[in-house]
Amino acid sequence: MQLFYNPDIDETTETFSFDKEESRHIIKVLRKKDSDILHVTNGLGLLFETEITLASDNKCIVEVLSIKKSPEPKIRLHLAVAPTKMNDRFEWFLEKATEIGIQEITPVFCDRSERKVVNLERFEKIILSAMKQSNETYLPKLNEAISFKEFIKQKNEGLQLIAHCEEADKKSLKEVLKPNENITILIGPEGDFSDKEIALALENNFQPVMLGNTRLRTETAAVVACHSVVFFNEIIN
Repeated sequence: MQLFYNPDIDETTETFSFDKEESRHIIKVLRKKDSDILHVTNGLGLLFETEITLASDNKCIVEVLSIKKSPEPKIRLHLAVAPTKMNDRFEWFLEKATEIGIQEITPVFCDRSERKVVNLERFEKIILSAMKQSNETYLPKLNEAISFKEFIKQKNEGLQLIAHCEEADKKSLKEVLKPNENITILIGPEGDFSDKEIALALENNFQPVMLGNTRLRTETAAVVACHSVVFFNEIIN
């Protein structure tokens, strides 16, 4: 199934049109024509089966035939990850985490971060593309990039964890996970979190965890954490 995206449709929608860019892609590139079936999501869990009523590359119009609601995720997984020095590594994480099943992502600038600027518009496009490629109907939420201190001040529901590399009394991720519990995990930059950041996280009720016996790159650690949480809850349920 090839999936398309339109954020403006809901259960009351009967017909709608794609914008010029998407219309051109559908008609010119994919060579769709009148009466062809398209599957569309609004990124909020709804899957629409639609039929093309006007195959125009300027304004492709479809009629909604049926609507299906996907089950809501049993947990909300939020990863706060320091942007990597090389953009393509962070973008790889965004793609894979979306495919695996993440709900929320926050880029976090840390004391040792080598990158202090990110392109959220490009990140959003990568997440959207990954959602469509994996036939997911829930679009992960991408938050504005903020500093570590700002993030720590925010309230996060459920279990709060920080994965760092310092020698300390840490449990493995699998030891602290609980079924059907919302979870926030902090993943640091290439140089790891600073001692001050780790202390601040612990003061704010974050538990330290390890993701394995080897030292992982930032983007690898984030994907490992994401997969571990999703896989754990799939087994339990």
